Amino acid sequence: MGCLALVRNRRGDVLLVDPDYMDGLLLPGGAAKPNEPPHLAAARHLHASTGLHLPMTAYSAVDFTPADRYLERLNLVFHAGTVRDETRLTVPPQKVSGLLGARFVPEREIPNVMSPAQAARVLEALAGRTLPILLHGQRTPPLGPPADNSH
Repeated sequence: MGCLALVRNRRGDVLLVDPDYMDGLLLPGGAAKPNEPPHLAAARHLHASTGLHLPMTAYSAVDFTPADRYLERLNLVFHAGTVRDETRLTVPPQKVSGLLGARFVPEREIPNVMSPAQAARVLEALAGRTLPILLHGQRTPPLGPPADNSH
């Protein structure tokens, strides 16, 4: 299960990461650990890849990806809010993170820097529809990563 974070700056640009293992940019995120709530996994990956501590407040999109080069996946995109335009990102070294960098990209440029499927997912998530995050049928408070940020 992919747990992805949708972060924007006040200009409306979208935060994307540049992985060294594939062409094109991606939303920050990654897989959940066994029994890890997906919104906490998204917050953990966001912090690990950019240094940002942001709460995941709602689902922005749910996307099933059929098997191709990879196994099929359910990708959950979480709304992580808006940061100041001057927010500093801290991307770990490539040999640790597998990332070449991270940056905010204007919405109109998303189709030019992402694969078609990734871009479509992000544009749907930007449409403004959200669903609450539930655990055992109860709304969760917007939580960031756990106090222990070990990875």
